[in-house]
Formats: sequence, structure tokens, C-alpha cells
Amino acid sequence: MKPFAPTRRTFLKAGTATAALIGLGPSVLRQAAAQDADLAPYKSAKIDWQQTSGETITVAVIPASYFENLITLAPQFKALTGIDVRFEKIPPAQIRQKSVIDLTSKTGTYATHAADPMYYSLYAANKWVEPLDSYLADKTLTDADWFKFDDIIPAWRAADSVDGKLYGVPYDGEVTIQVYRKDLFDAKGLKPADDLETFVKNAAALNSPNDRIWGTALRGVAGAGQNMYIYPSIFREFGGEWFKGGKLTVNGPEAEKALAWYVDVMRNYAPTAAANWNWPDIADAFSQGTVASYIDAHSSASVINNPEKSKIIGKVGYARWPKGPTGKRVSSIWNWGFPINAAQSEKKKKATWLFIQWAASAETQARTAHRFAGPAKRSGVNRSSIWKDPDYVKLMNGFGDNFVETTMATLQSDTDVDWRPRVPQWPAIGDTMATAIQSALSGQATIKAALDDAQRRVEPMMRG
Repeated sequence: MKPFAPTRRTFLKAGTATAALIGLGPSVLRQAAAQDADLAPYKSAKIDWQQTSGETITVAVIPASYFENLITLAPQFKALTGIDVRFEKIPPAQIRQKSVIDLTSKTGTYATHAADPMYYSLYAANKWVEPLDSYLADKTLTDADWFKFDDIIPAWRAADSVDGKLYGVPYDGEVTIQVYRKDLFDAKGLKPADDLETFVKNAAALNSPNDRIWGTALRGVAGAGQNMYIYPSIFREFGGEWFKGGKLTVNGPEAEKALAWYVDVMRNYAPTAAANWNWPDIADAFSQGTVASYIDAHSSASVINNPEKSKIIGKVGYARWPKGPTGKRVSSIWNWGFPINAAQSEKKKKATWLFIQWAASAETQARTAHRFAGPAKRSGVNRSSIWKDPDYVKLMNGFGDNFVETTMATLQSDTDVDWRPRVPQWPAIGDTMATAIQSALSGQATIKAALDDAQRRVEPMMRG
């Protein structure tokens, strides 16, 4: 090989490039240096981030602050990888429908999307998304020591897996916890409930509609991710099992007792309107001081602590899901994860994986959470290590008493990957169950009739 000897042409080219940089001025040079520093934590990974440079991928997300923070950082991903990412923001209900349509049509419109963990069984059964274990194992695509996949919260990883295979990587998630007005509890000498029976007693003690304070509220509006986000935990805590003798069973004694508890709480201690409330309605009512307690996603803490709207900042405490008659606590293990659309070209799949690895990495998780420059700070980071970071813990503890301890204890001890039936038929089953629950909550059907009707409806779905 001949040694390199610069010609007059190469010398002139180099001189022109240098002159161009000098002409841009010190501020641009400082910006370039700053960008290199910004990317340094990513470049420490022993992979070629530029291996699919020039690709363009479209990512569907919901319009939520935790994704808005990620979108803000997208220019950093472009600078790191050379990949253009187009984000499409779609409301939660529609994103499920649009993603399924895209996957079934095999158009590959969305390289990845914010996926409902309950849909992975459907995706995997139809081979619409890629198993991700091979991407994790490929040393040209993933630096295992840098990515530290095992640092991602185990319960959420389990929720995004089917039959031991990973199909999505969690980006942001939540668990259900008990939220209560510490000042009202203290005034009555009450403690947060350790079991469902005490939860009802606390609600009764604090219920005072004439003073516009109700004891509690739970999601009541029909939906696979609404009242069927709350009811399954109650069902499991009462000893309910989704599959008996290999058959999906949604009625029976345990189901009736669970639904009776739900109906009793909502009819006697919640505002009448709560039968049609979703979680934002509950959080808003609580923040205005009209609800004394509720059980819902831990992420609602950011809503009830909004200084521009909330009247109860500094008066909030948190505790784990109360135990059921079986002695079990069963929390949700919800997360928005990113799968890879199997209809894409191999190069686009690799580009998609690089995006997922970047978004789920500890560095990006921190940059979109406590190190984010904007006002919205994420409470659903996917990394156990960040939940132990003193800066993050300090920020989260600002939400109220025992927030971090409650969330971590719930994630580690109270989650049940099968808190809802993980089957390909879930979308239809979830909607059917949601309708049955709401009919009982509203008094349109008795508890037994509502559950028996749901059982009749789901059996053909499982056969089909």
C-alpha cells in the first residue's frame, strides 16, 4: 500500500472545508463540540450507530408528555445514526386500531409503535412483529454491556414477552397504587388500607357528599384499558383464575364477589359520574379536593401535583394495592413498549432496532426524565437503576409521602403478568368484559347476569 501523499486538489479541498468552518464562527464550532459531547455516552457503545444511515422510519406514539420528551431529543438520534425518524401522534384508542390495520395489511407504514402489552399475543400468533432476542444477541447491533437489558424493570419485560420470547422493549410504564389525602386521613386517625375491607371502611369514614367530598373513585367507563384496567386486579385478589381446566372463565363465585366489591364501592362512596370516568377525570377530581382516595396508575401523581391546577399539593400520600381476601396484592404491569414491524426490509428492521435501543437506553431514559430541560418529568422510566438515582428519587419524592417506596415495592412484589388473560383474542374479550362490568356498575344488569352474559359471549371467541 502506497503512503498517502496529498495532492494540490486534496489540499485545496481541505483548505476550503477549514475555511468554511472558520467562516461559520466560534458559536457554530462550540455547538459542534457540544453535540459531540452530547453523543459521547452513546458512542461508548461498541456498535456502529451509522450502519443504516440514510434510512427513514415512522414511529407511532400517543400524545403524552413522556413521548413528547423523546420527540424533543430526536435530533440527537439523527446526529448519532443518520436515521430520520418521523413521529405520528395518535390517541390511545386509535393507535391500537391503526397499528393492527398496518400490521395486517403488511404495508410497514409504522416501523414501530407504542404497543399495548395485551396485544403481543395477537401479534406473535400472526407473526406480525419480530422476536427481539436475536437483535439483543447480535453484537453488531447491540452492546450488551452498554445497553444493560436486565436493568429494564422485569415485570414490564415479562409483560412484553410471549412464551418466553421478547416482542417489545418497554419505554414507559406504570403500576396501580393507592393514592390518598394524607391530611384527611390524619384528621380522622386513619391509615392507608392494607386490605380491601379496610379500604371500604376508610372510604365510608371520609364520604361526605354534602361537603362535596367523596370517599373514593375507581375507573368506571367501559373499555379494555379502562374499567378492565381495574377489575382484573380485584378479580385476581378474590382468587379468580382466568383459565379453569384450560377454558377461559369470566364468571363464577370469585368473579361475582370481586364485581360485587367494585359495584359496592362505586355506588356508595364515589360520585355518581364516576361510573363514566377514566383516570384523568379521577385525578382532576382528586386534585380539586373532592375525592379522598383512589386506586390507579402511579403516573397520575404528576397530574395531581400540577402546581397550576392542583389544590392538594403537599397533602398526598401513597400506598400499595390493598390485599384481597386471598392475602394477595395484584397490581397492573402496564407499559408502552416498542416492537419491530415484521413487514419491513431487513435494513429498516435494523434501523428500527437502533431507534428502540436508543429510546430504551439508560441515557435516553434519564434525558427524558429528571435530566429533561422542560417542565414535564417522567415518572414511568423503564430502568431500575434510575429509580435508585438520588436525583431522580428526590424529584419523585416531591409527588408526596412514600411515592418512590410504594412504586418500587409494587413493581417488585405485587405484579402479576397474568392479571389479565393474555390471549390473541384479548381485544374482543376485553371489550366484552368491559361492557359487562359497566352494565353492573350502572345497575342495568345484576352482577351474576352481567358475568354470565359475558361468559356466553367470550366462549365463541375462544373457539374462533
